[in-house]
Amino acid sequence: MTQGAGQGPEAERTATLRDFRVPAYVHETGPYGHSTHPGDVVPAHEEAYPEGYTPTERDLPVVGPGDTLQVPVDPTAQGVPQQADGVGPLYVVGDVHGYLDELVAALQEQGLIDSAGNWCAGTARLWFLGDFTDRGPDGIGVIDLVMRLSAEAAAAGGYCKALMGNHELLLLGAKRFGDTPVNSGAGTATFQAAWLLNGGQKTDMDRLQDHHLQWMARLDAVEEEDGYLLVHSDTTAYLDYGDSIEAVNDTVRETLTRNDADECWDLFRKFTKRFSFRDEGGADAVRSLLDTYGGTRIVHGHSPIPYLLGEVGSEDGEERSEPLIEGPHVYADGLAIAMDGGVTMAGKLLVQQLPLDI
Repeated sequence: MTQGAGQGPEAERTATLRDFRVPAYVHETGPYGHSTHPGDVVPAHEEAYPEGYTPTERDLPVVGPGDTLQVPVDPTAQGVPQQADGVGPLYVVGDVHGYLDELVAALQEQGLIDSAGNWCAGTARLWFLGDFTDRGPDGIGVIDLVMRLSAEAAAAGGYCKALMGNHELLLLGAKRFGDTPVNSGAGTATFQAAWLLNGGQKTDMDRLQDHHLQWMARLDAVEEEDGYLLVHSDTTAYLDYGDSIEAVNDTVRETLTRNDADECWDLFRKFTKRFSFRDEGGADAVRSLLDTYGGTRIVHGHSPIPYLLGEVGSEDGEERSEPLIEGPHVYADGLAIAMDGGVTMAGKLLVQQLPLDI
């Protein structure tokens, strides 16, 4: 069960393999006339706790081939205004889930890449909040782009970095452990089955290479930039892994290095928790993270904004032809900024400069 807002850490139960099924309402027609996926599929017995339901839209990052890092960069070709102190503006990107074309369009709209797809933002700083693959058509293409932009941005004096999402953990587990049974606390499950149920794409698995796996396994889980605490999931489960940013990141990497299927499953399960900041007590849940890791506001992906808002359909029952989401969602007394615009639900892939003009 996903941790409720303002509550202490709770163990989230997992189920036997036969319990991993898509809840019936996931297949219902959504607000835009499409089959919706509110998040990551969870065991059937957890459906009794809608506030803790962990949806599945799209996830998993991967690295690009070494030759893609050899693209020449013109440091003077800046697509965004540069600050006087030499530090470029800060941007964050929500969940991409394999929607490469939408990502390219959004980055171009913000002036971060040019018409050829190359970095043109000079010293700008760009953070991806995780969940690169699953659901969408080209997760590996997304990862390769992020890796290439990382090299190009660094050459121009800026940077492009990425956080660990739950779908990265899921893809790593599916590749490493496959159908090996893991102890879910309520029987057995497998990473392979969970990956397929959560939008895993065979084309991504076929193109997945060792350098992609190594890149994903080294991603940080938490970072702080300009007073913003950046995480993937809207959960306080990060507190289970350390009392500092460095400690959390080290613990996650060490867990993956040990290559223990049960430990990796527990890590994945905790990273699928969500909605801790949404309801009563949500602001206190955010403060528990800020007090521990620093920052004045938290920025996350993972939970689609339409579900945070409860906007999953129109009142008259008619299909909507336009996305409901046009920008980030600020909530929890202004302390939390949600960045998953719900691109897998015909929403919007969000690329946002911080601070917000609100």
